[in-house]
Amino acid sequence: MDLKFDQKHIWHPYTSTINPLTCYPVMSANGVEIQLETGEVLVDGMSSWWSTIHGYNHPHLNQAAHTQIDKVSHIMFGGITHQPAIDLCKKLIQLTPTRLQHVFLADSGSVAVEVSLKMALQYWHAKGEPRSKFLTLRDGYHGDTFAAMSVTDPDNSMHSLYKGFLPEHIFADSPKTGYWQDWDDADIVDFKKKITKNHNQIAAVILEPIVQGAGGMRIYHPEFLRQVRALCDEFNVLLILDEIATGFGRTGKLFACEHADIQPDILCLGKAITGGYMTLSATLTTKVVADTVCGGDAGCFMHGPTFMGNPLACAVANASMELIETGDWQKQTAMIESLFAKKLPELNIYELVQDTRWLGAIGVIETKKAVNMEVIQKFFVDNGVWIRPFGKLIYIMPPFISEPEQVSKLIEVIEKALQNEACFI
Repeated sequence: MDLKFDQKHIWHPYTSTINPLTCYPVMSANGVEIQLETGEVLVDGMSSWWSTIHGYNHPHLNQAAHTQIDKVSHIMFGGITHQPAIDLCKKLIQLTPTRLQHVFLADSGSVAVEVSLKMALQYWHAKGEPRSKFLTLRDGYHGDTFAAMSVTDPDNSMHSLYKGFLPEHIFADSPKTGYWQDWDDADIVDFKKKITKNHNQIAAVILEPIVQGAGGMRIYHPEFLRQVRALCDEFNVLLILDEIATGFGRTGKLFACEHADIQPDILCLGKAITGGYMTLSATLTTKVVADTVCGGDAGCFMHGPTFMGNPLACAVANASMELIETGDWQKQTAMIESLFAKKLPELNIYELVQDTRWLGAIGVIETKKAVNMEVIQKFFVDNGVWIRPFGKLIYIMPPFISEPEQVSKLIEVIEKALQNEACFI
């Protein structure tokens, strides 16, 4: 593999062309293991950024891809439909909260968020009450495209350098009460104040339910979400839930909003929808929102990606949904969560550790110092695991099919890293 060319010419996510980080050459992946060209076999602790929930090279997903590619791998969705898309949308409507009855298929998580924001804007425009603001939370993350960035934390995120160019929205304090702690009513005060003051100009509230992902891996109390839903109802504001990272079982519930027993007006899905095989996303909404949007001046929803409803991606997603419907993920995530609950608190003995937290198949170790990315990545590879930390966060979200010894190995190697000063700045 020509790694010198890669390092000289290929821009990897969030890396510098001046001081590029080392990239490790993957030859193959199977189950929970990644095989490097250099011979190392790594236990995957990242599920390729939350997506490969069933593991790599899954025979059921492979067969779905092989079968579909012999029929049609892609065809435009404008004026044409096909069975894989119909089957997928049927399954999504069956699996998601009951109010959600219309599905818009798109390319990626960021685009699903863009779609959700446009839906909310068109909804109010169609009602003759144009609203241009969104209310969201600090410490949140919703994607890399511009509208998605505009509702991502404006000060502490990787997108702060675009401040001044992006639209300015309304940010409430994120909840401080952790999932396993006693609820503190103070957590909802700032959100309540901002929605009370600004509701006439707010098109929608958008937030990540229960788990704030790349903005800080924060896991908060379900009561906050319940009260947000109640306030949105009180002030007639749409609620968008971004479940791109949390959807399809990652938190121990099929969807994170189930922890609070609430339903959104608009739901964004992505990442694990195809089991990590291909890029695909979906934005679901209610009949009221969809019909209101289409009853406006435009007469339709004004969005249409080239690869919308890609048949190959839909076919693989259907196979992934079939695996979800077996229910095995419930036992799998419960096992992973029980290991996290037992082993992560043991890491609190280290002076370097600020906090440990977990939910479902998400485990987080927050440190007092930032990681030395080049050093700690090599350390993890040398010790047979693939973990990709950032800032002061070492987090793991293993594939659901991981065995107890594989999850334990991830935690054991993290513990070794905490004992190695060179891994931190």
